[in-house]
Amino acid sequence: MRLSPRTHNPLISILTGATFISLSGIWVAWSNLDPTVSAFYRVFFGTIFLFTGCLWRKEIHRFDSKSTCLLFLCGLSFAADLVCWHASINYIGPGLSTVLGNFQVFILTFISIVVFGERLSIKFIISVPLAVLGLFLVIGLDWKTLPDNYLFGIGLALLTALFYSVFLLAMRQLQANQPQVSSIYNLMIVSFITSVLLIPTILFSGASFRIPTISSFGAVVCLALFSQTIGWVLIANSLPKVVPSIAGLLLLLQPALAFIWDVLIFDRSTTLLNWAGLAVVLMAIYLGMTSSRKIGSSE
Repeated sequence: MRLSPRTHNPLISILTGATFISLSGIWVAWSNLDPTVSAFYRVFFGTIFLFTGCLWRKEIHRFDSKSTCLLFLCGLSFAADLVCWHASINYIGPGLSTVLGNFQVFILTFISIVVFGERLSIKFIISVPLAVLGLFLVIGLDWKTLPDNYLFGIGLALLTALFYSVFLLAMRQLQANQPQVSSIYNLMIVSFITSVLLIPTILFSGASFRIPTISSFGAVVCLALFSQTIGWVLIANSLPKVVPSIAGLLLLLQPALAFIWDVLIFDRSTTLLNWAGLAVVLMAIYLGMTSSRKIGSSE
């Protein structure tokens, strides 16, 4: 989990982490599990991997009552985020669901402006209409021709962005409350809480915890290892060492690759207008990321 100063390059780490996370939608689709069940195994196995890393680092902490409440809020919002995002993949595919999940940058920046008094920047003013325009181009201008429940999938992906914004804000407050606790340890506790919260949801829905095939098991293990653990750790450890403008540009690799994987692996039908829309959305996300001092990545 900890690289030596000589071998650790933050730019390479962010690029590697973004690439790993871009594969999340593929692992979810290949798992062939109920969306909530795949979300559960993502955080359940992720907890095991992160706990192993924390033991290796000899990092075990106790939390005060305020931090415990924040941890529960993190777990609750992250559970809602994962359920919505995993479900949206069934309706709109892993590429578009990941792109829309990254709309959290607009929500976070808006909250920073309204709640924390951050100044409204020209970049943010430009980014919002650009994102809407790009989304229309990616989806298509004639919404009547869209498949059944496509708009429902878009709504789920946008809810993902909302819940992920709550998660990021709670995590930042948690880190500020106990700065001596690493983000890796916090993520391990949050992953555990999230997995516990997802259990009653699965039981209530009547879904099965059973993993039917070896390939399904391999997919959820890869999802937990590369997306929930390695990718997140690489990015979290490297973001503070890179200026926001460069970090924002590097993090665009994640939604861009997710869309490309969707086209290459799942034969997503894409026109030149759709590609132009993707470019516009990514530009908007970049402007949204760099309009604030804080940068976050999704899924």
